[in-house]
Amino acid sequence: MENMKEKINQRRRDFLKTSSLGVAGAALAGGSLTAGSLQAKETAESRTVVTAAHWGPLGVVVENGKVVKSGAAIPAPIENELQSVVADQLYSEARVKYPMVRKGYLTGNSDRTLRGRDEWVRVSWEQALDLVANEIKRVREKYGATGVFAGSYGWYSSGALHAARTLLHRYMNVTGGFVGTKGDYSTGAAQVIMPHVLGTIEVYEQQTSWEVLLESTDIIVLWGANPLTTMRIAWTSTDQKGIEYFKKFKETGKRIICIDPVRNESCEYLGAEWIPLNTATDVPLMLGMAHTLVSEDKHDKAFLKKYTRGYEKFEEYLLGKTDGQVKDAEWASRISGVPAEVIKTLAHDFREKRTMLMGGWGMQRQRHGEQAHWMLVTLASMLGQIGLPGGGFGFSYHYSNGGVPTATGGVLGSITANPSVAAGAKTWLDETSQYSFPLARLTDALLNPGKVIQYNGSEVTYPEIKLIYWCGGNPYSHHQDTNLMVKAWRKPDTIIVNEVNWTATARMADIVLPATTSYERNDLTMSGDYSMLNIFPMKQVVEPQFEAKNDFEIFAELAKRAGVEEQFTEGKTEMQWLREFYQTAFTAARNARVTMPKFERFWQENKPITFETSEKAKKWVRYEEFREDPLLNPLGTPSGKIEIFSETIAKMNYDDCKGYPSWMEPEEYAGKVTAEYPLALVTPHPYYRLHSQLAHTSLRQKYAVKDREPVLIHPDDAKSRNIADGDIVRIESPRGQVLAGAVVTDGIIKGTIALHEGAWYDPLNPGETEKPLCKNGCANVLTRDEGTSKLAQGNSPNTCIVQIEKYRGEAPEVTVFKQPKTEKL
Repeated sequence: MENMKEKINQRRRDFLKTSSLGVAGAALAGGSLTAGSLQAKETAESRTVVTAAHWGPLGVVVENGKVVKSGAAIPAPIENELQSVVADQLYSEARVKYPMVRKGYLTGNSDRTLRGRDEWVRVSWEQALDLVANEIKRVREKYGATGVFAGSYGWYSSGALHAARTLLHRYMNVTGGFVGTKGDYSTGAAQVIMPHVLGTIEVYEQQTSWEVLLESTDIIVLWGANPLTTMRIAWTSTDQKGIEYFKKFKETGKRIICIDPVRNESCEYLGAEWIPLNTATDVPLMLGMAHTLVSEDKHDKAFLKKYTRGYEKFEEYLLGKTDGQVKDAEWASRISGVPAEVIKTLAHDFREKRTMLMGGWGMQRQRHGEQAHWMLVTLASMLGQIGLPGGGFGFSYHYSNGGVPTATGGVLGSITANPSVAAGAKTWLDETSQYSFPLARLTDALLNPGKVIQYNGSEVTYPEIKLIYWCGGNPYSHHQDTNLMVKAWRKPDTIIVNEVNWTATARMADIVLPATTSYERNDLTMSGDYSMLNIFPMKQVVEPQFEAKNDFEIFAELAKRAGVEEQFTEGKTEMQWLREFYQTAFTAARNARVTMPKFERFWQENKPITFETSEKAKKWVRYEEFREDPLLNPLGTPSGKIEIFSETIAKMNYDDCKGYPSWMEPEEYAGKVTAEYPLALVTPHPYYRLHSQLAHTSLRQKYAVKDREPVLIHPDDAKSRNIADGDIVRIESPRGQVLAGAVVTDGIIKGTIALHEGAWYDPLNPGETEKPLCKNGCANVLTRDEGTSKLAQGNSPNTCIVQIEKYRGEAPEVTVFKQPKTEKL
């Protein structure tokens, strides 16, 4: 059987044969576009437009008003297949074409179990907007702002103006308020614990410069991180500079170690040493390393004394003085599956060589997920390299090109959720923010209005939500325990969704408004969330398809019906907003003595602006100033130091988060499997899409197995179940069941299977049973909807046990990428 690396390489070879990177013929010989080639190819029938998306700057070829090809607009270190499917996104069979209303809702049928299986009725925009505006008004008048939920979590729409969630919140703020959420799915646990430990959120902040790493770092440790996958995209737009730096580090021949249940794409490409471990056991592994350092007197006692607080209490726990369990390498090995000698050797190597621990976020998406990042910081403190060139830890090297030096230039302005008070806006922010709850508890909040939960030292009371308005996201792929969410979404009176495609979220709504893709509107964005290296034009490529409208226009129309259109738009058109956002960058650049063209010239030339990076930025080291003088440069913690023991957390007296990092067994993991569910599940990010985005495109053909999501399974686990590579399998957990296609590989640790997150939920016979079979392999049908702890209440999908078996029946057709049933009234 071919191994994972061969499969990946074959997929890339197949892609290069058919890719659209040959856009505009010979002009794209290098796989990228230039301004000169663009202008040369402009004809009456054919033109090439530069735009951008999460997956980078794009050159899009339009012939006779229709997109025919797309590819990279700037050279990429590794070809990015995500850039090739603009046409698929525009002309997909899954597009929402017209305003649609669920039949039962329109006719007054109060049976909410029809959501997800009812027929749809096409209505006019006027009828749809009136229906939405009147229902929001009714709910607010009867229940107040707390009856309206507009958390609408999803990936930021890649643009300064057309940011779906921000525009929704802006509309809600000028019309009477809403209930929102705290935190996110990506780093729900880490972003709450890190301020207690380091005085900053940490996970979304710039890292020590890659230029420093290339010069000073001896060992890079990818701990639960897969940057080759996660940096093909960015929150704004990727320029893939982070991948370029990883490639440069690989070429130095220096050591890269990958600690992960899966031998992922980054591990393969970088030729890294793979240390497989059981999913959800990162903390025991770190504790085993920490114990090795202490037992051999190799921990940096001087650093711990000068720069940290409370290490002594942690060490008592480490040595078993508080609970009778010594956390040595042998103990850690039994839990993690990593041999004790390997654990000891890694501890020695990290101490003796300049080491950068690059922590991913998957290890904090589990029960007690707060402990993983806290323990990684503690281990780095014991190594004593924090604040030194090329050493310490970093939590954003795998995300949005963290570590790429910050450029000197201008930063674009952007639309805000709170309009200018000068425009006469009342935002309602103070009145409704007190009702916000942790995002990962959404299903719990819908099912249990009035319930009180603990959160970061305070209490949160769930409101009673009567109306959901969602746009710019797909919770039916994002949120855990999908079947429980289906039950919860039957509670509100009304669900409204703005969507491009008929996702499961759209299908579970009552009113669906067709939204444009980013290629059907004008916008601006930047590349590198930390480097701010480029400004990309996001020119409209084609006219809106069918009857789609952009979210700005939709909410302006709704604001008009509420009598507050002027407050929402501030009297500005799309291009006036973009000119203003550009001017913000232009003024900042001029103050920094950096030249930028005027907006009109920039827009006409239709090419990126790239800023220069200073030598100072290239030499920047995170926590260097703190290390040089912790008294003059204290951290934002109560002690001003790294808090290995937090008095603040200890006083919360939570049973699932102590005052120091510790190992607490999750309810489900490799060490707590059962006869019924003998395998652990891990849900990594996919290579060929962004969460659920692009799942409906032709890229699916590169990874789907018999038209299902692929599931990675170790040969021994497959053999004992008579599963062969390419078989359709059924995976079941205590919460649900899915079909997937087996990929038998030694690139996953025995006892764990990997099903990538982001597949569109596609239930067989929805509504007929509480646990319908998902035909397409949506991982969150299987996962637990439980908070990480009382501290953060983050999501915990990587705490899950399952069984897998060969599917014997005739596999039902995947239908979620087709149009739903419609009816004329």
